[in-house]
Amino acid sequence: MVADLAVGPPPIPTQSLLARVGLHRPELRAWALYDWANSVFMTTVLQVFPIYFTSVVAADLPPALASERFAWATTIGMLIVAVVSPALGAVADQGSVRKKMMAASVALGVAATAALYFVGRGDWRLGAALFILGNIGVNASFVFYESLLPHIASEGEIDRVSTAGYAMGYLSGGLLLAVNALWIQHPAWFGIPDAATAIRLSFLSAAVWWAVFSIPLFRRVPEPRTGTEVVRVGARVIAAAFARLTGTLRDLRGYRQAFLLLLAFLLYNDGVQTIIRMGTAYGTELGISSGALIAAIIMIQFVGVPFAILFGALAGRLGVKRTLFIPVAVYVVVAVLGYRMKTAADFFVLAFLVATVQGGSQALSRSLFATMIPRPRSGEFFGFWGVFDKFGGVIGPFVFATMIASTGSSRPAILALIVFFVLGGGLLAFVNVDEGRRHAREAEAALGAAR
Repeated sequence: MVADLAVGPPPIPTQSLLARVGLHRPELRAWALYDWANSVFMTTVLQVFPIYFTSVVAADLPPALASERFAWATTIGMLIVAVVSPALGAVADQGSVRKKMMAASVALGVAATAALYFVGRGDWRLGAALFILGNIGVNASFVFYESLLPHIASEGEIDRVSTAGYAMGYLSGGLLLAVNALWIQHPAWFGIPDAATAIRLSFLSAAVWWAVFSIPLFRRVPEPRTGTEVVRVGARVIAAAFARLTGTLRDLRGYRQAFLLLLAFLLYNDGVQTIIRMGTAYGTELGISSGALIAAIIMIQFVGVPFAILFGALAGRLGVKRTLFIPVAVYVVVAVLGYRMKTAADFFVLAFLVATVQGGSQALSRSLFATMIPRPRSGEFFGFWGVFDKFGGVIGPFVFATMIASTGSSRPAILALIVFFVLGGGLLAFVNVDEGRRHAREAEAALGAAR
């Protein structure tokens, strides 16, 4: 049996701060550091680029049409990743090459992000294309990144490690975005010609940050050996991986509780992802200044740090499933208030509410799923997690775009998100966590005996 299937965590010093947040071993810290690395894409690119796109790149288009074009770019990028994620995970499991494939995904995302520097007014097609490629790169990397988690963290550690990663991501995104905001608001202080150039330099800084802080994961986190040997990824391995996809989907449905969690996650994550990806475009459409929008995003990052850690602690006391109902309920309130939003002050209130629950909802969903699947097949199963995660970034923006097209406003689209949270929370109520975890451990024992 491979070492990464150990049942319990090693003894850890209770007085250690790193131990309390779940990062007491080098490989755990290196894994969580990738959240620190990629989160600048989630802030500087996903939050600032919509402002730049609607106010500069697509400035020649009507504001609602610019928001619609951006929503379609988001939908296309996420749809591509959703389609290929299972194959990526299966290939990684077949060849034991998670880290190599993750490196290729990171390289694609970093290159596309850096190339946004060259996008100016009127280049909305180029900007949309690069944004799509960046989304593909970062989201494909998550398939491999998240599949590493159950191999390095025990069941008792996994919630804290996952939430600690999100907390680090919040802090990282907030730090770089604060620097970027200074560039954008006061370009002359840094010898930058104008705000538009400062925004383009921000995209370049995000690419460098992402690349540099990804390095520790590739150096410190071991490649899981889920097969009998490491093989070169070629036509034979890829063909075998695709042949296993149908069986994996059938097997996943056999893990009834994990599959039910996936369906619930698909629904409530639809609303979460749409708010993350369309929030600043919506604010720009309503006439809120770019300075106010960026300040609110920075606030989200720093407020999110303690709340992500708090959700990890709450999960230990209340249980992961019960804790997940808190963000689902808060997001219903966010959707109602978003429909009524008119001023920058309203946007700050919404941003604060989102900051309290965003990291916790995603981190705990990820860690809960990781405990309900067999670890030797984590790449395959997290590939399908990627499908459900990415369709959460497809359906919501699709609804957003179509409702803008039919009504001429984003307000009805914001209100419609309530349906996703209510249905997702309803399905979550039927997930039996203990049964799901027991089934996963039995499957691991069977796989180990077969080897």
